[in-house]
Amino acid sequence: MSRLRKLVRLFTLRRISGQIAALILSTLVLIHALIAGYVLVSRPKPSLLTDEPLQQFELIVRILDKTPRNERRVLVENIGRGLPDLQLRLTEGGPRASATPTTAIPSPFDGRVQIVQRRPPEQDSVLFDLGDGEVLDATVRTPSIPGFITGLWASTLLFLVISITLLGVWAGRALSAPLSAFARAAESFSLSRSSAPLPESGPEEIRSAAKALNLMRNRITSLMNDRTRMLAAISHDLRTPITRLRLRSEYIEDDTQRTQTLRDLDQMQAMLESVLILLRGGSGARPTLVDIAALVQMVCEEFADCGHAVHYHGPSRLTLTVKPDEIRRALANLIGNAIRFGSEVNVALSVADAVTTIEVSDDGPGIPDDKKAAMLEPFVRGDDARTMNETSGFGLGLSIASSIVEAHGGSLSLQDNQPHGLKVVIVLSERRCQASANE
Repeated sequence: MSRLRKLVRLFTLRRISGQIAALILSTLVLIHALIAGYVLVSRPKPSLLTDEPLQQFELIVRILDKTPRNERRVLVENIGRGLPDLQLRLTEGGPRASATPTTAIPSPFDGRVQIVQRRPPEQDSVLFDLGDGEVLDATVRTPSIPGFITGLWASTLLFLVISITLLGVWAGRALSAPLSAFARAAESFSLSRSSAPLPESGPEEIRSAAKALNLMRNRITSLMNDRTRMLAAISHDLRTPITRLRLRSEYIEDDTQRTQTLRDLDQMQAMLESVLILLRGGSGARPTLVDIAALVQMVCEEFADCGHAVHYHGPSRLTLTVKPDEIRRALANLIGNAIRFGSEVNVALSVADAVTTIEVSDDGPGIPDDKKAAMLEPFVRGDDARTMNETSGFGLGLSIASSIVEAHGGSLSLQDNQPHGLKVVIVLSERRCQASANE
């Protein structure tokens, strides 16, 4: 069944250019077939009586009918030399049993002349009973009816098929190119990086759709910018009361209460900073060519210096155009999550076909498949309990890392680590990173 589906999908025209070309081509072939059928059916059939060889044959029959029998053979040989298109011979008796009469020629000889089909089909034998035991047998070449795909018809059809197919493909591509650009613009739209508006060109319908998409993108961008400014202002304004509370907490005499209060204030401050980073979508720094291998090793060593089992696997040098501070923050978030739930973390760096892959693996409990997509959303945590303490996060680490990677034109995915644990895979393309650097 799967093979049948693959075969059907192979011959299914899914692109609009192919559908337009197939529609034009099928219409052309249908019209050509109708015209050819009409011509072949309605044209008059060739008449044997009007053919010059048969007219000559009737004249010869009249002469032989009046010629004595003993002189006919010499006369037939002389006539055959003068008329090479007719093969004449005299035979004894009537038509052979293998010869089947097909058509009788109406003539003054009262049915004494008849046509017998012989091989090849383009040749007929015209038999004439001379009435005295002799039969004149003449082979006449009959005109053949040309087939449908022959000669001029075939050349014309082939020329029209090729020209119309090329025209249909060109027209289809001219129409589908704006649609493809429309789809790419809608797919690549991201608030984390700017992009040029979609060109409003092509047919009127395409221009209207492109204009509507540009307006929608502007509205979404404006809405998100307003939301970001509002939340950023709120977060900024909250810093002042947090600072005052931090100063007042110093007057708390109970050491335990003072420590807990300062810890809560630190969590609030860290949450505000995380929210601001998420809303701003990273810094405004320009991407630069950096040694991504050295950057990853440095982040791993920082965690290792703090006593965590973080190991690096990869090349000692690898250059890539990125925002180093943003990539550093994303890796720090991922490794921080990994050491929170696992005892050992492995960070692997590799490159193949201008695509750089960073894998952060841990040996923790992992994340169920039905929750992996939700974990990339803001404020979603992997622990079932919704309480927040000094060891739990705010549910922003994966969201921030995913936003940073997407801003570089890459992708971040969550996979299962073997035999257990979670593997976070970052894929960065050199071409897309350079494209984001030019925006």
